[in-house]
Amino acid sequence: MNDDRVMMQNPNTGRDDMRISRAIYEPVRAAILDAIDEAGVLPLAELRSEVEKRTPAEMWVDASVGWYTTTVKLDLEAKGLIVKEGSPQQLRLA
Repeated sequence: MNDDRVMMQNPNTGRDDMRISRAIYEPVRAAILDAIDEAGVLPLAELRSEVEKRTPAEMWVDASVGWYTTTVKLDLEAKGLIVKEGSPQQLRLA
């Protein structure tokens, strides 16, 4: 496996066949975990905007903040670092 890519897991499919750039994964992962840690419980509806404000704007010139936020969120769920609950969905640290 190439060190500049991270293998993603998905709790819905159980598959881990997608790789994304470490340069995007690491800041998005940190932004998600920091936002949830600060909030205690974070509404899913606020996650994208939290990631966008906690990461450099130039990251999103040629990439979708929404897609990467969802992909990394699913990976963190699959790895047991965050938990989603309720309706509407809310996120908390595991």
